[in-house]
Formats: sequence, structure tokens, C-alpha cells
Amino acid sequence: MQNILGIDIGGSHITLAQVNAEKREIITSTYVREHVNSFDDKETIFSAWVSAIEKAAHDLVKDDLIIGIAMPGPFDYENGISLMQQGKFIDIYQVNIKEELAKRLSVDQNQIHFVNDAAAFMEGEVFGGCVQDFKRVFGITLGTGLGTTFYNGDTATDEDLWDTAFKNSISEDYLATRWFVNRYEELTGEKISGTKDLLDKPKEIQNQIFNEYADSFSEFIIKYVAHYTPEVLVLGGNIAKAYPYFEERFVQNLNKNNINLEVKISAIFEDAAILGAASYASKKVTIN
Repeated sequence: MQNILGIDIGGSHITLAQVNAEKREIITSTYVREHVNSFDDKETIFSAWVSAIEKAAHDLVKDDLIIGIAMPGPFDYENGISLMQQGKFIDIYQVNIKEELAKRLSVDQNQIHFVNDAAAFMEGEVFGGCVQDFKRVFGITLGTGLGTTFYNGDTATDEDLWDTAFKNSISEDYLATRWFVNRYEELTGEKISGTKDLLDKPKEIQNQIFNEYADSFSEFIIKYVAHYTPEVLVLGGNIAKAYPYFEERFVQNLNKNNINLEVKISAIFEDAAILGAASYASKKVTIN
């Protein structure tokens, strides 16, 4: 059995675990999640990452270890170099992360493989999630940002549709958590942190906001996703957990436009990126 570590790195965390490739599942006893502030300096960030990796991989033989890492973009995934110039991870801009981690972990650079976080989500869902039996899958993560990815039966790619033109701005402004926060404040003068808070509010305001969101989301699918002709749409991210509240109107809107698309909600959510990163790394090693 391969010694595989799947890692999901975000702006505020590193989440990782060993993965059993044969069973297509995370080895839960090895699961590690640590807070990492992406605005910290390079040394603090790397120290936190290495510490978490060593915790999760403590019983693995380093010579045989395969490490798959899901990272947000922009990023040079092949060479392991961060290209993020604003917002998170500014202090590691143009740093060769593959080289740094290999040196600090005492492993070969060829043991470390990077993949886009949206593509990792899709790889994970295809590998061990809710769309294992499908050949054409479009995936969308709905949360603090908008992630879009397509699986063509062979590989998952990041479709990078977050900043596509939409209404008066870009798609992410209407489909990410901040839209719920801003819209609720416009209507009530009060603040919420996201959809979880909205579910505690009166039904009337809930219905209005979820209906508006369903209209925007279906418009996005019609405009940017339908031409991929996917068999199924898989949704992840925190907003996907509220899908039952906007499902009916969303599906009705698609049907009116002659789009009959099966929708599945991720059952593994954050774990999808861990599984996907591990699956991607395993395939890269097999190919090489």
C-alpha cells in the first residue's frame, strides 16, 4: 500500500491526513487540522505547515512517502511556486514551496505534488465521494469564494470562473458568502456572517434571499456551465449545506431553460480536497 498524505491548505488552516488509496478513504486516526494565518511571515507559515505534516505522517517511512497538496491560486502547480501577490500568503510570493518543504521534511522534491484546490475538490469527489460513477462532472464550491472545476472522465481542471462578468460585477460577488451578508444588511440593516445565521431568521426574509440567490445561481449555470454538458453538478462549500432552501426554485429555473441537470451535494466537503490531493499525487507518481 502506498504511503500517501493528502493536504488541503487554505488562507486560515492546513488540514491533512493519510489516505488509504485502496479503500479510497481518509485514515481518520491521522487527521490533523491546524490554524495557520496566511498573513504571517514566511518562517512562521512554513514552521506551522511542517509541524502539521510531521504529526500526520509520524509513522510513515519518508523514502516511500507521497505528498499531495491542494493550494489556492494563482500558483505554479508544476514547480510548486506561489504566485499570490495580494491578500493571503504575501510573504511567500515567488517562494519555491516544493523545495522548502522537501528540505525541511528531508524528502525528495519528486515526492511532493501540488494541485489547484478546486480541482482537488473534484478529484476527491470522483475518487472517493458522491460522483464516483460519472464521466462528465462539473463541480462548484460555494463559500467565501467561488470555485469551479470540470472532470472530463480523466482529469479535473480548474475552470476559474469566479471573476467572469455577471450582472453589474463578477460572478463571485453574487454567489459567495459575502452576497448573503451584504443582501441581508441591505434588507434589514442588521449583520449576519453567512447562510448558517440566515437559517435562524424569519421565514419571510429567508425565502426572499434564498429565492434571489437561486435566480442568480441558475443564471450562472445557464450562462457559464451548461455548455460543458455535464451529467451531474456536484456542490461543495458552506453554502451547499443550505441547498434545500433554494433547490426548488433553482431547479425550476433550469428546467424552464431546458436544462435537466442532476445535482449532488458533497458528503465529504473539506475532506474532498484531502482525498483529491492524495489521488492526484498518486496518479502523478504512477505516470512518472
